[in-house]
Amino acid sequence: MRWKPVAGYVAMLSAGVAALALVHSIGNTLQAPAPAVGAALFGPGSGSASSGAGAASLPSALPHVLLALAVIIVAARAVGALFARVQQPPVIGEMIAGILLGPSLLGRFAPGVSAFILPASIAPLLGIIAQVGVVLFMFLVGLELDTDTLRKRTQASVAVSHASITVPFVLGGLLALYLYPVLSSRDVPFFSFALFIAVSMSVTAFPVLARILSDRHLQKTPLGVIALTCAAVDDVTAWCLLALVVGVAKSTPQDAVQTLLLAVGFVGLMLGVVGPRIVVWLQRRPGSLSQDAMAIVLLGLLLSSLATEAIGIHALFGAFLFGAVIPHDSAFAHEVGDKLTDLVLVLFLPAFFAFTGMRTQIGLVSGLPHWGIVALIVLVATVGKFGGSFVAARLTGLHTRDAAALGVLMNTRGLMELVVLNVGLDLRVVSPTLFTMLVLMALVTTFMTTPLLHVLRGRESFALSGSRAQPQR
Repeated sequence: MRWKPVAGYVAMLSAGVAALALVHSIGNTLQAPAPAVGAALFGPGSGSASSGAGAASLPSALPHVLLALAVIIVAARAVGALFARVQQPPVIGEMIAGILLGPSLLGRFAPGVSAFILPASIAPLLGIIAQVGVVLFMFLVGLELDTDTLRKRTQASVAVSHASITVPFVLGGLLALYLYPVLSSRDVPFFSFALFIAVSMSVTAFPVLARILSDRHLQKTPLGVIALTCAAVDDVTAWCLLALVVGVAKSTPQDAVQTLLLAVGFVGLMLGVVGPRIVVWLQRRPGSLSQDAMAIVLLGLLLSSLATEAIGIHALFGAFLFGAVIPHDSAFAHEVGDKLTDLVLVLFLPAFFAFTGMRTQIGLVSGLPHWGIVALIVLVATVGKFGGSFVAARLTGLHTRDAAALGVLMNTRGLMELVVLNVGLDLRVVSPTLFTMLVLMALVTTFMTTPLLHVLRGRESFALSGSRAQPQR
């Protein structure tokens, strides 16, 4: 009969409530021992103690972090979709979404909403999430690096890649002569400052450039192959230079030599020992990616990042290097990338953009002199990348229009520039004002790529060159 299960259910609940009431009445008669002198307090009010304050703040911050991540994901996807509709890479929209959520827009016009969604108290927690995300992203960038292509570079690729690093690097050093007395302070060594500005001028966003070429179906054309090869070389060179900058900024002149030697030794260890061992391991392992194999990859990623952080050249370089020693064309690399890519692109990178947006204060750039400096930075960055690439491409025999298109592509900075800039701000090599100016430069140089490429290539930029490739990460 139907009433029997209902009656049994009611009886079970009643018995449970009665048992809890009995436990409560007995428990009230019990007395726990007093806490030892100096011991941490666990009861209500213990948050006032210095030892318990930090522990109490984490549960209270969790709802704010969850809300912030939810808003960040929605904003990033929405603005990214809008940019995709106007033939711009969605990552540019996601970058701008992060800035819109920061003090530059939301914090300025709706401070109450901003304080509720992204309170200053969660900035350290969001920063940790962002840094973990960038470490994973740099691993994916290294995982997609085609080292075979780097070894088989054509004459044009060699010339353009060298010029697209050397010219903006030198111009960045010259620009530092003007920026240092205006936007820095004497507690920042000029050499560290100049090296960082030079590196920030030299960066090319390999993942964004690859996505632009894929969307325009240019990835298999001679222009696309040269651009991807040059961008990959630029990526490797830029991260080596950034590692040098971090080592110099963190160390005394004596320690800098030791840091450089340790870095060279670590790179040699990864390329000469770890890389070949990984190849042997991949040849012996089963076809499908197991959880144990994924655990080994993540463990290697973390240990490599820890090693470079301990050396003094930042965890990002270790993550990138560990990804680079895994054969990019192996089924294993594709499976690892498939498992990590969506999580990194949808959750971690928007969190990084929002964290960058919280640190970008466009209000610090005030008046014509400051905006004049922004224009000068954009001009130097563009002349260095575009000019160096264009001249080298023409000298190697490329037609004027193709050389100009290659220069435009190499001027793409995007996410990679933001990673570099955040490292500089964390090291206190650049001020918040200069950080904001350089962020604006990264946005402008990335945003101009697609429309300029369309002007230069016309309908050819949308011409199909074979089957459509899968979008690059």
